Amino acid sequence: MKDLKGIYSALVAPFDKEGNLIEEGLREIVKYNIEVNKVDGLYVNGSSGENFLIDTETKKRIFKITKEVAKDKINLIAQVGSLDLNEACELGKYATKLGYDSLSAVTPFYYPFSFEEIKEYYKTIIKETNNNMIIYYIPVLTGVKISMDEFSELLSDEKIIGVKYTAADFYQLERFRKRFPDTLIFSGFDEMLVQAGISGVDGAIGSTYNIQGSLAKEIFTLAKKGEVEKAYNLQHKANDVIEKILQLGLYQTIKKILKIKGLNAGYCKKPMRQFDENKLDELKKLVKDYNL
Repeated sequence: MKDLKGIYSALVAPFDKEGNLIEEGLREIVKYNIEVNKVDGLYVNGSSGENFLIDTETKKRIFKITKEVAKDKINLIAQVGSLDLNEACELGKYATKLGYDSLSAVTPFYYPFSFEEIKEYYKTIIKETNNNMIIYYIPVLTGVKISMDEFSELLSDEKIIGVKYTAADFYQLERFRKRFPDTLIFSGFDEMLVQAGISGVDGAIGSTYNIQGSLAKEIFTLAKKGEVEKAYNLQHKANDVIEKILQLGLYQTIKKILKIKGLNAGYCKKPMRQFDENKLDELKKLVKDYNL
């Protein structure tokens, strides 16, 4: 199996004011991640790509354009999870045909699905696509919690090769790492990359890596080498930026920073609000002070 470890940008997608995909802008962002951020891979059509606000055909176009630009220069993971299982399977087949290195799928959410229903959801996508699967575990947004025994049951399927672990429970993460030493674990919280690295994750997937990818790679490398103090010093710098971005609006601000850098990063899909232009000077200062 291909080595999928490392730092991945959770790819942001640019839309115009009417909510249409800006294809050339997407190409620019993918290229920027490869050439400037120098990330190991891209996680495509996740939360950062506003996946749950866009239609099936737009998701397919994003998958296709990203692959056309990235080719085989970096790893590509396709997030295909959906409340519509038919759509998830359709997207999974499409991304697999394009040559994505693995699929990923968020746990089904909103309705109180049982573990058996969640397990069947993953089994169905895997059966229909015959591709590897990385579970997208983000209980703070889905409300879905999976126990160690339940993870063990899921991971008994050899096609489920990893977990995108977006949770702040580092005790569970430690237990997971010890129990499943051969399973890929990606950290999903950018602001806790040092802690995740120390805890033994194999990589990280984050939205702010679209603008701080090279810094994230440095933090992760230091943490894995045990140079914790150096890693923390860089994490403090990264978190100063993350803190300000969260104040101004996560996806809106990342796109605005990319615009400042000269990329056609577009706007967020409604009902998300747009960046507050009254804060532009404040943001430009952040970009300058932290050399973003």
